Amino acid sequence: MPRPTLAVILAAGEGTRMKSARPKVLHEIAGRSMLGHVLASVTEAGIDEIAVVIGPGREDVAIAARKAAPGCLVFTQAERRGTGHAVLAAREALVDGKDIIVLYADTPLVQPDSIRRLKEALQRGADVAVLGFHAADPTGYGRLVVEDGALTAIVEEKDASPAQKAVDFCNGGLMALRGEEGLSILDTIGNDNAPGEFYLTEAVVIARDRGLRAVAETIDEEEVHGVNDRAQLAAAEAIMQGRLRRAAMKAGVTLIAPETVFLSHDTRIGSDVVVEPNCWFGPGVAIEAGAVIHGFSHIEGATIAAGASVGPFARLRPGTELGEDVKVGNFVEVKAALVERGAKISHLSYIGDARVGAEANIGAGTITCNYDGFLKHVTTIGAGVFVGSNSALVAPVTIGDNANIGAGSVITRDVAPDALAIARGRQTEVAGWAKAYRARKAAEKAARPKK
Repeated sequence: MPRPTLAVILAAGEGTRMKSARPKVLHEIAGRSMLGHVLASVTEAGIDEIAVVIGPGREDVAIAARKAAPGCLVFTQAERRGTGHAVLAAREALVDGKDIIVLYADTPLVQPDSIRRLKEALQRGADVAVLGFHAADPTGYGRLVVEDGALTAIVEEKDASPAQKAVDFCNGGLMALRGEEGLSILDTIGNDNAPGEFYLTEAVVIARDRGLRAVAETIDEEEVHGVNDRAQLAAAEAIMQGRLRRAAMKAGVTLIAPETVFLSHDTRIGSDVVVEPNCWFGPGVAIEAGAVIHGFSHIEGATIAAGASVGPFARLRPGTELGEDVKVGNFVEVKAALVERGAKISHLSYIGDARVGAEANIGAGTITCNYDGFLKHVTTIGAGVFVGSNSALVAPVTIGDNANIGAGSVITRDVAPDALAIARGRQTEVAGWAKAYRARKAAEKAARPKK
């Protein structure tokens, strides 16, 4: 029977190397904070209860944690005295004997399966379980000392013997403690070291000295990639993008140049969608089967139905809904608008706070004037409407079904269905005016003294 488990996520670090006013753990990877990624993995792993340990005065981190994982417990580590001390900041949540899994909010790439493996190691009888990896370059990492299948110690490099330094099996930081022993082990961790800090890694030696069993589970090195500065943040982004691109292609999406396409953690793309090079997807994008996203498009908070065509050089902003077979062409921006089946906005237009009816055609250079300097207003364009090029539709305004708008019009009043609306200055012509003008100006120029 599964054992009740508490995940303790350490998020109290100041992150000074990030050189940022924003807490390190709230910096984003693929459109989600690092803390959010860890919380999502913990939730997907089926952990029963979550505690997040934050630094003093970091209500912004607390708010982010509760938003990402409603119901999580938040504790404050008043003093930063090491990882063991940080876990004990959540003592109130530790006293009921649940198994404990300790994670780090600045290690955002850990997968739910790896968290489950820690949990399962305790179910199989281990008292302490650690995630380890075989490092391409182990320099600087703590080494995992394994004897006869049991983990006997975690040795920091500065304390390692030459033989131990030759070991490439390194500590990934994440640890699980069996509920019956967890709090007692944590309380036993001492601070007899130069910085006077309480290190979680001592839990392994304490377990060994008590005759308890500690084990190490092996995972890929990239899963425990920590982020302490902007370069490591960029490296984590690259790893995450690689995962997202591979998952999309495995699901039947064509990425013509995968390395140039940037996805968000929640991007949903159906099979047989084609994404051309240099596209960016922010949070909240869903694309149905068979759509085409042409190059250099920027999309966030939008839903795109089957068979739609977007771009190149299109921008879809939050609240955009494109129906089946819609075309949004080059240099078109759409925001908070429903564009219904078969409608076309082919080029050089802005459609915001609007509804565009089925099979409507929006000419080049058309804009919906949705903002009056204080409030946003809605433009409704009926089915089958033809809007001539370079038109301005001043909201609030409704264009009835199958109406025509003459090119260059500024429409300020509702237009009836099937009507033609033209709102522009009347064209006049003066015969010979241009010829006379040129002659007059040439004479004026010739009469001027040369300098």
